[in-house]
Amino acid sequence: MNIVLLGAPGAGKGTQAAKLVEEFNLPHISTGDMLRAAVKAGTELGKKAKSYMDAGNLVPDEVIIGLVIERLAEPDTQVGFILDGFPRTTAQAVALDAELAKLERPLDAALLIDVDPEVIVRRLTARRMCRDCGYIGSAADAVCPKCAGEMYQRDDDNEATVRNRLDVYDKSTSPLVDYYRGCDVLVSIDGDRDPNVVYADVKQALTA
Repeated sequence: MNIVLLGAPGAGKGTQAAKLVEEFNLPHISTGDMLRAAVKAGTELGKKAKSYMDAGNLVPDEVIIGLVIERLAEPDTQVGFILDGFPRTTAQAVALDAELAKLERPLDAALLIDVDPEVIVRRLTARRMCRDCGYIGSAADAVCPKCAGEMYQRDDDNEATVRNRLDVYDKSTSPLVDYYRGCDVLVSIDGDRDPNVVYADVKQALTA
């Protein structure tokens, strides 16, 4: 099962990906996680990406595409994969399709988690992350419920940056919906509901 996850930042893609990973044992390839790890490690890629990420802008195509192609060459992706955060532009989608064609592993579905932008603004500005274990909670969490670590607001979760990210998404990424609809692989799910209800629809759509 080869899947691309689509949806604005904060739409709940990561939550749905985790459920798919647990049930189908697929590797979850999150370019956001990969980039954040590079930033934390202080690699050249991380330094280059950080300035874009902090401003809520897209990291250049050549950086992301190289990262993803390298990851898809690893053995665990032979059973399938879930791509989360890539592609973000039509150019990236075309590049991905070309690479998957070479591997003879075409996409089975482009799964769109669709949520109203104002709902996303409320979600993300309330989001907090644990400095120690990476747990994602909300402003209601004084300390991390998993490890009692310090909870903080990521630089890209303040309201101005969130709205900029949504604007960037709308201009650059939403054309992907039309692209994948044209490829006849688009599956659209209403993401503004309880995550378990959303997942029930996701699973039904992918296994129908």
